[in-house]
Amino acid sequence: MPGILWRSLLILQASAVIYTAAQFSPAKTYEDWWAYKEAVQGSFVPGPAFWGLVNSAWNLCTIGKRQSPININTSQIIFDPFLPPLRLSMTGTTVSGTMYNTGRHVSLRLDQEQPVNISGGPLLYNHRLEEVMFHFGSENSIGSEHLMNKEASAGEVQLIHYNQDLYSNITEASRNPNGLAVISLFLNVADNSNSFLNRMLNRETITRISFRNEATHIQDLSIEDLYPETFGFLTYQGSMTIPPCYETVTWIIIDRPLNITSMQMHSLRLLSQNQPSQIFQSMSDNFRPIQPLFHRGLRGNLDFRKPGRKCKGANYKLHIDRPTSSTTN
Repeated sequence: MPGILWRSLLILQASAVIYTAAQFSPAKTYEDWWAYKEAVQGSFVPGPAFWGLVNSAWNLCTIGKRQSPININTSQIIFDPFLPPLRLSMTGTTVSGTMYNTGRHVSLRLDQEQPVNISGGPLLYNHRLEEVMFHFGSENSIGSEHLMNKEASAGEVQLIHYNQDLYSNITEASRNPNGLAVISLFLNVADNSNSFLNRMLNRETITRISFRNEATHIQDLSIEDLYPETFGFLTYQGSMTIPPCYETVTWIIIDRPLNITSMQMHSLRLLSQNQPSQIFQSMSDNFRPIQPLFHRGLRGNLDFRKPGRKCKGANYKLHIDRPTSSTTN
């Protein structure tokens, strides 16, 4: 009985906090009513532990059994030699898009005229790239959403795709089976930076999105530069890592990290999750805590249990399809 009473009191206290916050800090929409940090501008906004409680449509965040992110125990990854290589289909050599400070993430959304599709690996359909999202920490030992053998990286870049063969847009795809595919790359702080990150995170560009809702347009980005020359990957079935936490995501985790410089990480940490008129609060630590794996399987295109594994050959390279040029009379 004492244990039951104690749990009841905790639930009542949490409900009271949410009710009070709803009274004094109302959000215009439910989309505004979540955060990674529970104190925003001195008011309570539901953090990850409360996402599934404040909106019935988000209940999977609390009760779901295929939630993401997870801790990846490499000893549990099953080697699947029949996983084909990833294949990138593009209409040109570069893309353009708009980079946003959403208040929660640095987000790059591609222009619609330059579609980029991914297929192969565990994917049964073509998935169109919709957004590139950055998660990063306030220090180099944290920042990534997924953990590798209980260790975090300084950040995680997520390429979010939707199934264009079955669905007309990402909103429809996100709530339906086989709807989303997310390719994740960990960030590693080093002396030199990945060329794609150099283009996105140079000083001139990053200072244009210092505050929430600011945006800037970027051209001549090479998506293929995000991928290592050779790499292995692991895959599992999971969920979105933001509300409503729909369990419609095929995750593909690349085993080679992206290099980012200390100065670029510092620039990311100087981005505010608030508007200029509000007190500065860094956007860093914008990651969801890990979720239970339950009985899900992890597959890889190489044997992660063997030390000194090598990614050599065509199966460990990104295959790129571009339209062939033709002339007409």
